[in-house]
Amino acid sequence: MMIVAGERSGDVYGAGLAVALRERLGSVELFGCGGDAMRQAGVETTVDAHAVAVAGIVEVVSALPRVYRAFHALLAEVERRRPQLAVLIDFPDFNLRLAKRLKRRNIPVVYFVSPQIWAWRPGRMKQIKANVTRMLCIFDFEEDLYRQAGVPVEYVGHPLVDAVKPHLTREEFFARAGLDLTTPTVALLPGSRQKEVAYNLPPMLDAATRLTATRKIQFVIPVAATLNPLWLESTLLECYVGRATVRTVTSATYDVLHHSDVAVVASGTATLEAALCERPMVVVYRVSPLTWMIGKLLVKVPFYSMVNLLARKPLVIELMQSDFNAQNVAAQVEYLLDHPEARTAMAEELRALRSRLGPGGAIGRAADAVVNALMASRATFATP
Repeated sequence: MMIVAGERSGDVYGAGLAVALRERLGSVELFGCGGDAMRQAGVETTVDAHAVAVAGIVEVVSALPRVYRAFHALLAEVERRRPQLAVLIDFPDFNLRLAKRLKRRNIPVVYFVSPQIWAWRPGRMKQIKANVTRMLCIFDFEEDLYRQAGVPVEYVGHPLVDAVKPHLTREEFFARAGLDLTTPTVALLPGSRQKEVAYNLPPMLDAATRLTATRKIQFVIPVAATLNPLWLESTLLECYVGRATVRTVTSATYDVLHHSDVAVVASGTATLEAALCERPMVVVYRVSPLTWMIGKLLVKVPFYSMVNLLARKPLVIELMQSDFNAQNVAAQVEYLLDHPEARTAMAEELRALRSRLGPGGAIGRAADAVVNALMASRATFATP
């Protein structure tokens, strides 16, 4: 069986899926594209996810040669191994093209984590209907979209419901991070890729400087698993000359979010992680001007963050592109710190959103769906 994931979240979901599949099937050969998490789960990664991961619309152009090589390396492995089934996880620009090639080879495709067709490029639904055997959705509202389009679909819930848990007590975490237990603490999550961090971290640090000038405060940055901690530390030294206390910690994102007072979060999966930790937040994001301009033309949603989209209202403040500057970030963080009732109200609404992400057990339900598809595939090939 082939499993393909091109981003960190997909790599983690793919690893969980690999473990769950072995629990259900016993010995099963798994290969494909992934990162450290999938490798640790026993998946043979013919292509490393770093070879295909790209952030931004314009930035894709420079990465095309290596993505092309990775794509054809996977196809060559498909020809050699002839898998009975392929599980493609998120990463639609790459995976939907791969699904088309797999369809030509009569290899069934289970797609786990739907492309955001409700936000942009809805025309991809035709491509999905033509090439995907079964869609596994992680958001409840997506199921109806696929049913109406005639695509076999199953809502399994969001894997983060089970994953987002702190591992340390408040005292243990503050001691490990070198932070003061009595000082208001702000989490800074600038993204999971170097390009994202390069855009998002400087204005976050400028806001930290502004806030430190008027109050006692400290900041902590959880280092994403996809980033080199030494690179992040060197980046901090290069772009920050303020006097704020800024600490970095590894392998502790959920502890950071759980034990901080407020979070400044780059738009993406991290906003859902913060929501599951019930952490009041300010959502930010910045990309290249050209990418932003193109994205504005293509993306048709009332909000940018998944938190607000699920809430169907501006539950959290969004500061995007030109609005994402030190003055605005500092003002929003200051408001939340100075108004505990606002933090409490936001935390309560974030808690209410949890039900929109499913009851837990998403990876298990996805594995069951994959096994069912595999059995159906075997039955089809066994029929004379």
